[in-house]
Parts: sequence; structure tokens; C-alpha cells
Amino acid sequence: MRIHEMTYRVPYADTDQMGVVYYANYLVYFERSRTEMLRDAGLPYSEIERRGYLLPVVEANLKYKASAHYDELLTFRSIVKEARGIRLVIASEVFRDGKLLVSGEVTMACADKNHKLTRIPAFMLETLNKY
Repeated sequence: MRIHEMTYRVPYADTDQMGVVYYANYLVYFERSRTEMLRDAGLPYSEIERRGYLLPVVEANLKYKASAHYDELLTFRSIVKEARGIRLVIASEVFRDGKLLVSGEVTMACADKNHKLTRIPAFMLETLNKY
């Protein structure tokens, strides 16, 4: 099982007046991490859409342990926790200097271009198995 890892320097735009990363931005960080994980595995999200599939988020759970701040270098880690039927669960974590700041997971449902729920197609499962 492989873990996808990437780094990201916090821009001022991600922070509140106190220079602390605004809590909702961690959902954006999780999205960045998972889309780059798919790209790294050879399946950018644009290709998923081109093939007629969507992955709408149906649930998100985050646990905040510590704050990140402006100009800090963060590490995002993501892994496929579950991929079966119509359900895809991606677990993600945000670190600063090896310290866990936020952890959680996002659950997505696989849908066709008409927004009808459908099983995750074989080509996507094959890619997801890399993580």
C-alpha cells in the first residue's frame, strides 16, 4: 500500500486575520492531496470526467489537533481507505515538521454524467489500487 505525499506552503490568502489557516481550507487541502494522488497514479480527475464519471463528496470528517500558519511548509498525505461498489473513501493527513495537525477522511460516491449512482468502473479501481 502506497501513501501519496506532497508539500504545500501556506499563502496569506489561506489564513485568517491572526495568520492561522482558516479551518475550512483543510477541506481544500484534502482535495488537493487526493487529486494529485490520482494524477500521480496516472488518472487525473479531468480524465475521470472525460470518461463520463463524477465523484461527488457525500461525507467529510476532520479532526483538528493543531493550527498551521502563514508561510509554513505543510505535508499532505493521502491514501485510498476503501474503494468498492459506489463508495470511495480517501483518508488524508496534514503535517508540519512531522507533527500531525489535521486528519480525516472524505467519502465520495461514483456517479455517471447524469448524476446517477454507479459502481466504480474497472479502470478507476485499477488506478485506485496503486494507493
